[in-house]
Amino acid sequence: MLYSLSVYSALITLEFTTRPVVMGTHGMVSSTHYLASEAGNRALRRGGNVVDAGATMWFCMTVLKPHLVGVAGEVPILVYWADEGKVLSVNGQGPMPQGASIDWFTEHGYRLIPEDGFLPAVVPGSFDAWLTLLDEYGTMSLAEVMEPAIGLAGEGFPVYPMLKQAIAGNAERYRAEWSASAETYLPGGGVPEVGSVIRNPDWARTFEAVAEAERRGAGSGRSAGIDAARNYFYRGPIAEAIIGYMQSFRCRDVYGHEHHGLLTLEDFAGYRARIEEPLTVNYRGLDVYKCDTWCQGAVLLQQLNLLEGYDLGSMGHNSLEYLHAYIECAKLAFADREQYYGDPDFVDVPLDMLLSKEYAGERRGLVDPGRASLEMRPGGVEPYLLAKSGEGDWFEGDTVHLEAVDGSGNMLSATPSGAWIRSSPLIPGLGFCMGTRGQMLHLDPGHAECLGPGRKPSTTLTPSLVMRDGRPYMVFGTPGGDNQDQWTLQLFLNHVDFGMGVQLALDQPTVHIQHVPGSFWPHAAYPGRVYVEPRIPGDVLAGLARLGHKVVVSPPWSHGRCCAIRYDPDSGVMFGGASPRRAEAQAIGW
Repeated sequence: MLYSLSVYSALITLEFTTRPVVMGTHGMVSSTHYLASEAGNRALRRGGNVVDAGATMWFCMTVLKPHLVGVAGEVPILVYWADEGKVLSVNGQGPMPQGASIDWFTEHGYRLIPEDGFLPAVVPGSFDAWLTLLDEYGTMSLAEVMEPAIGLAGEGFPVYPMLKQAIAGNAERYRAEWSASAETYLPGGGVPEVGSVIRNPDWARTFEAVAEAERRGAGSGRSAGIDAARNYFYRGPIAEAIIGYMQSFRCRDVYGHEHHGLLTLEDFAGYRARIEEPLTVNYRGLDVYKCDTWCQGAVLLQQLNLLEGYDLGSMGHNSLEYLHAYIECAKLAFADREQYYGDPDFVDVPLDMLLSKEYAGERRGLVDPGRASLEMRPGGVEPYLLAKSGEGDWFEGDTVHLEAVDGSGNMLSATPSGAWIRSSPLIPGLGFCMGTRGQMLHLDPGHAECLGPGRKPSTTLTPSLVMRDGRPYMVFGTPGGDNQDQWTLQLFLNHVDFGMGVQLALDQPTVHIQHVPGSFWPHAAYPGRVYVEPRIPGDVLAGLARLGHKVVVSPPWSHGRCCAIRYDPDSGVMFGGASPRRAEAQAIGW
């Protein structure tokens, strides 16, 4: 269902929502922390565009949510640029070191790449991704963009419940092994209380130095200043500090092994983020855009193609018929993700097949309306049973999300992540840690995502951007690891097929599968398992169980931290929303 503005305006007032729909005409931001949203909103009000606002929010997030994202992490970004009338994708995923190989890990006794320590570290991708976008499309200087984050790091901000919980969960390791982490996140030696102010002065000093490098280089022009900042990070003092620490400190990992890092100064110096063509399919008249298969974005497009063959609206929202079809289509799409997706620089992913409507029609015939499948059924491969797999505890990855729309009709959606303080120590003097994204690669040479020198892990990070008839329509996304393209898909279907306004769509209970191997260590799989939020009716849950689904009821309001902005280009009105889950996300506009 596609609505006129008058109909859409009526929709957003019909039912109770946990938060109001935020409306504006000049600019709109939404992110998974309210202080980051406030900083992004300020950037727009100062005359910045979506790129300026997006970069501002990202820097703030790396200070505010260090357990979920850091400056040495990675990011996929989607942008609609009105002046050019096109959608572009930014590949901000850094590669594995040139010295990383399957042989190295197997010779050192590893069955899987560990989730923590220095061995899974990749070249930081996010920093250069945002610099690349700022250089090409931004208006503000890097120093202006970083200013709010430097203030948050230096002056401090109030600790909120999830940050306290994250620090408490790692406090013992900080005290015993990671002294720089303890100095910053255990002020006075103890876990900070909710409402206390926490600071990261090393982070502030590091990026004040980056800003100074930009100012020195800007005498030759704005681009020269940004390039000087890039060199300071990737070829100068920051890279030298990182490599120096990784070569002098042996970091223990989940297997109890201690190793130096494999990254070198040459790995850093050779990296550049790049602007690419996005992937897209049309769903009921809307063009949905995702990043390439160095992330999992194509899996949402495959699910849309499968679901387009159903009259979802007539099934009823969160009915047994609808959820069964949804879950079974998710299993098919995610089986293809496991079989085929990988770094497109190294893997020939058959996207012409996977994203075709004809292929979706054939695959849709595999859905049995009366029975849940427990098989893995990737296309072109014989179905097979997948036993419960993995070692150790399963970890549900998490991250942050941000998006912006400005008065010129530009749109941006980004899902940054990596460099979490739970899995790697702070680099002394820098105030941030390295990422561990390499854990998503495999040591099986036959796997599409096998490890190799310079390969990019195929992340779960996956922003979404939607156009209608060549005009901007919507941006959305969420944290949540493998669940991102399940929770956001339900948000999108709630809007398109079930006629909900943005906030009402965000408020609805969701489901997600854990049927296929997880992207994170230990790559655990639980065939047939589906998690449901308890607001889904009990008779529907009982019906899913009768069909053979292995239903697990999640805690209330626990699925996703989705954000969304719907834009009407005719009126210029923006409708922003943010999930109430975990009480940190916020949309702001004017």
